[in-house]
Amino acid sequence: MNNRLADFRKERGVTQEELADALEVSRQTISSIENGRYNPSIVLAFKIARFFQTAIEQIFIYDELEGEKDGC
Repeated sequence: MNNRLADFRKERGVTQEELADALEVSRQTISSIENGRYNPSIVLAFKIARFFQTAIEQIFIYDELEGEKDGC
């Protein structure tokens, strides 16, 4: 799964630390999501989308071909 979290965050002038505090997660979690090392839970994905007042699909992009490689 790809994401545009860093784009959304930077466009709105929010630091990783500020976003992490608002979502009650660590800054490392935000960094890992942005770098594609960690896929958030569905609950966290919804919280992120709500924070930016947008749909999950605007931030998180599911690549169906990538999912097939992973056995999904």
